[in-house]
Amino acid sequence: MHETNTPLPLIVSTDEWQAALEQQIAKEKEFTRARDRLNAERRRLPMVKVEKEYAFEGPSGTLSLLDLFEGRQQLIVYHFMFGPDWEAGCDGCSWVADAMTHPAHLHARDTSFVMISRAPLAKLERYKARMGWIHLPWYSSYGSDFNFDMGVTTSDRNDPTADRGEKHGVSIFLRDGKDIYRTYFTGKRGVEYLGSHWTYLDLTPYGRQETWEDSPEGWPQTAPYVWNRRHDEYDT
Repeated sequence: MHETNTPLPLIVSTDEWQAALEQQIAKEKEFTRARDRLNAERRRLPMVKVEKEYAFEGPSGTLSLLDLFEGRQQLIVYHFMFGPDWEAGCDGCSWVADAMTHPAHLHARDTSFVMISRAPLAKLERYKARMGWIHLPWYSSYGSDFNFDMGVTTSDRNDPTADRGEKHGVSIFLRDGKDIYRTYFTGKRGVEYLGSHWTYLDLTPYGRQETWEDSPEGWPQTAPYVWNRRHDEYDT
């Protein structure tokens, strides 16, 4: 029998446990409803136009921010901390990436997903292979102002090798034709609950796009669950 000196929760009867559980679940349901209200407010945030052109290096060559949308209307960018002189990516960001789902579920909601870091592409590719993130698109912003303009690099922008001041975070972009807008950003503990495609979609202007959501008039919506597929069953 394994014994431990670590403190343990209180031991009670089944009835006492069930009563305590029901009280807890009631509080958690209220928290879920409060989060739904926050998500509804987020979908009504204003947005700012991205005026500058940016270049990103990927496996297929140099791409623009518009290219990263891959024709979809929304784009989620995870700002992965990886300075130009670093030999490995941030351990905390690696935790976040480990929890990321297959992007096919986001694609089904007209939303693309990428990771962007300041390290040169060769370093990103090596680390991506090491970590086994074969389904996560990752691009280098090395040599551009993107990280600085997004507020996730605070070191000297005139020194492209400087690696101090790297921050993690998630930026949300929406496009209208070729016009691109930044709609939301969260960092620090704001990324802790992210992981499923639902929680990432909650950050976007159009949300999960289901009829139960409180969204502005005209927002794209379908009935819940009708778009659910296994990731290899989508047409997109």
